[in-house]
Amino acid sequence: MAMAKRVSTVGVDDVVAAIETARDKVMSDEVKSLVKLGLPKTVAYEMVTARYRQRAEGEEGEPEAGTRWADMS
Repeated sequence: MAMAKRVSTVGVDDVVAAIETARDKVMSDEVKSLVKLGLPKTVAYEMVTARYRQRAEGEEGEPEAGTRWADMS
């Protein structure tokens, strides 16, 4: 007897949302760790943001030419 395969489809928006949620969780954990080490929260947030190369609130557009993630090269 042949079994029918179930095909589960996930939308691109769902995948992007899951990735963003995971990234936010990791960033939050890193900020908390840096604050425990004694860094001010604003400094820790700036360090983590720079590491993930996030755009500032309201910043739009493509990244500047010549900028790329060091660990992705």
